[in-house]
Amino acid sequence: MRKSFPLGVVLMLLALPLFTGAQQRQSVAEASRKARQQKKGASQAPGKVFTNDNIDAVTGTINVVGITPEATPAPDAAAKDEKADKEKDKDKKDEAYWRKRFADARGRLKSAQHELDILQRELSLQQQQYYSDPNKALRQQNDRSDINNQMKAINDKKQEVEKYKQALADLEDELRRAGGDASWGREK
Repeated sequence: MRKSFPLGVVLMLLALPLFTGAQQRQSVAEASRKARQQKKGASQAPGKVFTNDNIDAVTGTINVVGITPEATPAPDAAAKDEKADKEKDKDKKDEAYWRKRFADARGRLKSAQHELDILQRELSLQQQQYYSDPNKALRQQNDRSDINNQMKAINDKKQEVEKYKQALADLEDELRRAGGDASWGREK
């Protein structure tokens, strides 16, 4: 059984686009009027137009908008600039600079040591772990892949801790060579 729509509903649906189009046309027309009003209010003297006929008459310099490439300095100038930068760096390397560098180095070392401690605790837990499933227990007894992986991670972390300890020692040597006070490298 087929239902039919009343004729009034069909006509309304057909007429709906006509009404919305009229509203859009009105808003476009209003926008055009507003734009013309703004253009009249902002009218200024027209700028000078350059053509091929009058371009030869232009005097002065040309102003190019954009990034200008920097000239490469002469080798002697580059060496002088590097020397000046090193002298500025020496001036900048005061107590606050050294304390910050030592604090950063110690922070990295402490973080690595903390991670190493966690890995060692996890290994201890895995070694004492009891599997209630006999198949899993038998496989772990023969394979021990989780413990082997944990041992590898611990060895990697130990190497990282040693690297950070060496970096801290190198930083102390650098402080001595720079002529800084040895107390700048100590924790407060």
